[in-house]
This record gives sequence, structure tokens and C-alpha cells, in this order.
Amino acid sequence: MSGKHDKKELRHIRHLRIRKKIRGTSARPRLSVYRSAVHIYAQIVDDVRGVTLASASSREDVQSKTEGKGRVAVSGAVGKLLAERATAQGIKQVSFDRGGFLYHGRVKALADGARAGGLEF
Repeated sequence: MSGKHDKKELRHIRHLRIRKKIRGTSARPRLSVYRSAVHIYAQIVDDVRGVTLASASSREDVQSKTEGKGRVAVSGAVGKLLAERATAQGIKQVSFDRGGFLYHGRVKALADGARAGGLEF
């Protein structure tokens, strides 16, 4: 084996390393983030029961709630939308799972939007 990995494989390895430490419970579910080239997806998961409690993505109509333009601004709006849906279900605290993506750019914008919407992590 040459030891060469592609970007997707390296992200997957980072994600597994993070998931060893982070586990969503009913008291503190996991906020999971997935970033594709065009869209960003986030969901709040209770891993003990195996249930998604709330979700939001940039494929929904979040353009109307976006301040500014571009994918980073849309990511912030997705974070706020997810926080609204979570607080409506009584979820205040979550553990943040960046999914192996670097905490930068769109992932950071989503986290900041979720914090602005009232989630604590």
C-alpha cells in the first residue's frame, strides 16, 4: 500500500475519529453537518434511539432569510433555521459533529448561525 489517500477518504477517516468521541443522547443530541460542493445539510440526531430529531438544508427555501449572498451566508441561515426547529422541540444543548470537515467557512457559518438561533455547544 502506498499510503496515498484521496480527499474523501481523508475526510471519512477524520469523521470516524470524531465519532469515536461524540455520541448524541436524548439529553444532548448530536448536530451533524454534511457539506457538499453546492449545498450544506445539518441534522440533530439522538444516537441512542437512532432518531433524527430536526433537520435543515440549503436545498430548502432559506434564500429569503439570508443576509448577504453566497454559500457562506446561506449556511448561516441554515444554522438559524435548524436552531429554530430544535428549540421548538425543547432542544437547547447539542454536541457539534463537523463530519470530518474543517471548522472553517461554511461549516463555521452554520455553527455560528445555530448559536445565534439559541443552541449551546
